[in-house]
This record gives sequence, structure tokens and C-alpha cells, in this order.
Amino acid sequence: MYLIIEIVVTPIIEKGLTKTIVAATVFVLTLLVLEYLQMKSNTLEKFFTGKSKIVVENRKLNVKNLKKLRLTVDQLEMRIRNEGINKFDDIKFATIEPNGLLGFELAEDAKPLTIREFKTLMESYGFQVNNNNLSESTQSSASIFNEINGKQKPENPILK
Repeated sequence: MYLIIEIVVTPIIEKGLTKTIVAATVFVLTLLVLEYLQMKSNTLEKFFTGKSKIVVENRKLNVKNLKKLRLTVDQLEMRIRNEGINKFDDIKFATIEPNGLLGFELAEDAKPLTIREFKTLMESYGFQVNNNNLSESTQSSASIFNEINGKQKPENPILK
């Protein structure tokens, strides 16, 4: 960001508005061409953007990649806590993406229960799963979008 400001401001200070416009145009066109080339070529994308680095594999730290990234274990733990993960052992696989964000996959015993798994579990115990509650929640979320489209939401009798 600082580079863009410097390219634009320096010619203005020297009283050359045309130089400023030319410099900014060349800079923007260069960025657009590089982005286009990255979209068309995987090799160029890897060269310019890079690829993600594995930092946790099978619940074990990859210290070699942490050193390449100049990332300490404490910094990695901080990123893991920011994702809402309390235990390091809950992570099966983790990467640091080219944009610096942490990508991860939870271990099987740490993954949250999904509705599909819950239904399967309940049916295995002989309970019948009632889909009416699920359809009611779907209808209520659809009414939010109906309100955005201009349709009025029905009044709630409790609020009267």
C-alpha cells in the first residue's frame, strides 16, 4: 500500500500530474496482467502467490515447515486458539495458507455432531426422527428473505 501512495504522490510533489497518471496506470495495469496470468497458469500462481505449508500432520507438529515460515510454536498456538480450538490434539491436519490464514481439519473425535449423524444415531436406537421442526426452521429463515424482497412478515401474536 505504501508503494502505491509513493508512486502517486511523488510526481504530484514535482508538479507533474501527467507523470502521476502514467505511473499509476502502469502500476495498475501491471497488477491486472499479473493477476490474469496467475488465473491462467498454475505454475505462475505458485511462483507469485506460493502454496500452503503443512504445519500439523497426523496430530504432530512439522517443525521444519514452522522454521521455513519463521513461526514459533507459541504463535501457532495463538492462531489455533483464535480459531476456537482448545486442545492441540484436536487438530488432525493444519496448514498456513499463502494469505497467512490457518486452515485445519479437526480429528474425528473433535468434530461437532452434524444433523445427519444425529438422525442416523437416533434411528439406530429406534427413535423416529421428526422432520417437521427442521422444515419450520427452514420456513422461518425463508421469511427473512421474503421481507427483503418486499413481502411483509406476518405479525407475531406474542408481540401484540
